[in-house]
Amino acid sequence: MNQQEKLPEGNQTQLMEFILLGFADMPHVQWLLFGFFLIIYIIILISNGTIFLLTKIDPVLQSPMYFFLANFSFLEICYVSAILPRMLINLGTQRRRISLVACATQMCFVFMLAATECLLLAVMAYDRYVAICDPLHYPLLMNHKVCIQLVTGSWIIGVPVQIGQTYQIFSLTFCGSNIINHFFCDVLPLLKLACEDTFVNEMLVYIVSVLFAMIPFLLILGSYSKIISTILKLPSATSQAKAFSTCSSHLMVVVLFFGSAIITYLRPKTSHSEGTGKVLSLFYTILTPMLNPLIYTLRNRDVIMALRKLVCK
Repeated sequence: MNQQEKLPEGNQTQLMEFILLGFADMPHVQWLLFGFFLIIYIIILISNGTIFLLTKIDPVLQSPMYFFLANFSFLEICYVSAILPRMLINLGTQRRRISLVACATQMCFVFMLAATECLLLAVMAYDRYVAICDPLHYPLLMNHKVCIQLVTGSWIIGVPVQIGQTYQIFSLTFCGSNIINHFFCDVLPLLKLACEDTFVNEMLVYIVSVLFAMIPFLLILGSYSKIISTILKLPSATSQAKAFSTCSSHLMVVVLFFGSAIITYLRPKTSHSEGTGKVLSLFYTILTPMLNPLIYTLRNRDVIMALRKLVCK
């Protein structure tokens, strides 16, 4: 890393750009990482795009569950597109510079989309809860209007909160080092560069994490405790297996996404490690969007049949 990219520690001038360190500590594999993440990005775009397309054109997939899955796939494309293109540019050009405005914009979009993902996963759990625990009222409780309202709420509820949080963070004065030890503009590495007390900002991060991660996660766990209890009461093993298969995919995604995100933002400050933070971030920002289509496709017979029909055509 060029030492000229650092500002003197005593310089109190407000920073106007940052350096996203990313994976600069592995200089000999930069092009290998570029190719690796480029392939992952292409896989995410194609796989999630295919699921979104299938749910729109196949008559069998015109149900609330697949309506939510289509929105989830579209969300994943938006989510990784807020992170991976900038990461690829940094790996390809080795410049790593990002302006203060661009950094704030990236952080705001990443957090808004992450909040949407948390809420949408909770909505999908509620859909499975109604379908299995109250099947007779399912068409009434999950009609098209209700589905649209749930999805719309998931997309917009987090917007004002995350805009406000981003504004508060970038109202701080940043001076001294301008190096963010991360592959995107994440809040915790950025707060370490502030010249003033960040206690209020850190508390806000915890509060927002509880509201948009911990609470939806607990609601999902509550839904699945009811679902599992209901499934175990079903008379036939075939019915139990079918019910489990429709829920296990969603539960796998929930554990992978929420587990890594909650550990990242709610662990004690004393246990914060920049290297560990980057690895955990890879799970919920890149690995989960890549695995989601695979998880849903391999464990869903309707999606597999729709994919076969599309390929045959």
